[in-house]
Amino acid sequence: MAKTLPELREQIDALDLELLALLNRRASLAHEVGEIKRIDGSAVFRPERETQVISSLQSANPGPLKNTSLAVIWREIMSACRALEAAQRVAYLGPAGTFSEQAALQFFGASIERVLCASIDEVFRATAAGSAEFGVVPIENSSEGVISRSLDLLLNSPLHIIGETSFLVRHNLLRLKPTLADIEVVFAHPQALAQCQDWLSTHLPHAERRAAASNAEGARLAATNPAWAAIASERAGSEFGLHVASRAIQDDAFNRTRFAVVCLPQTLAAPLATGNDCVSLIVSVPNKPGAVHDLLVPLKKHGVSMTRFESRPARSGQWEYYFYIDLQGHPSQPHVAAALEELQSLCAFCKVLGTYPVGE
Repeated sequence: MAKTLPELREQIDALDLELLALLNRRASLAHEVGEIKRIDGSAVFRPERETQVISSLQSANPGPLKNTSLAVIWREIMSACRALEAAQRVAYLGPAGTFSEQAALQFFGASIERVLCASIDEVFRATAAGSAEFGVVPIENSSEGVISRSLDLLLNSPLHIIGETSFLVRHNLLRLKPTLADIEVVFAHPQALAQCQDWLSTHLPHAERRAAASNAEGARLAATNPAWAAIASERAGSEFGLHVASRAIQDDAFNRTRFAVVCLPQTLAAPLATGNDCVSLIVSVPNKPGAVHDLLVPLKKHGVSMTRFESRPARSGQWEYYFYIDLQGHPSQPHVAAALEELQSLCAFCKVLGTYPVGE
């Protein structure tokens, strides 16, 4: 006989109490772990450990709960447990409602101390100075390529990459009115303007496009004038009381942005191997024929896959370039270590930017 709605709700209420008791038991154990870590001086946050916990649970998950939902739930549970010791201070491009904020919450969970910054440069400065323990910065977009400023700052920064996260970016046109009529100016970060340029040319050909420090800052500005609009997330629209005049206006339906999580090595050393890892490095080679080709030989010789290869001018005035490279694997693996050693011997300059688990 089918259960009635009151009966089902009663069972759910009972299960919620069981879950509450179990979560508090888990939190108590996490607190004990934190005490041990405090005594021996080890890091509270270990991204590779959290990745392994979620991966193990997803492998054991019989459903109907989806693995993507399970990952979000457990990220928040672990974030709340970490915060019992001390909430991580995380710097990212503000104001509230940016995609960088979304990336920070996706990686760390919501139980963090938020350090909102006015620029990517400030994120690096705050993290390097210790105002924040970690920084989250965009490094690559699937339609517009690398975020040049982030790569340039990584070159000379003492920070290293300890994690990454990415997600599909949905841009919306936001304003005080729910229509497209009489829009004179559209504000957005330059990357967002570039990612929506075809839509803007078609639907708002006469509107002026103005760059903002972030999409959320553009939303804040749009909230001050009914003739202005912004390209930003729905979260930013809610933050500043704006209507969604048009949804998903990005030119690429699969528009994805990748973010790097950075910190000082003394805050957190390179994560241990998880079996699905990445090594990011920057190199330069002597300006001679075949030099770039020679970089690839050690990778092929030792069977290491390269997942990214980007060039940036060295700004030396000599037409020299730096090359940003992502390699699949972890330096603890012999074939990766051998390839890195041989690669470094060929370079005029080589800096490992970080070793970290590949993002979800």
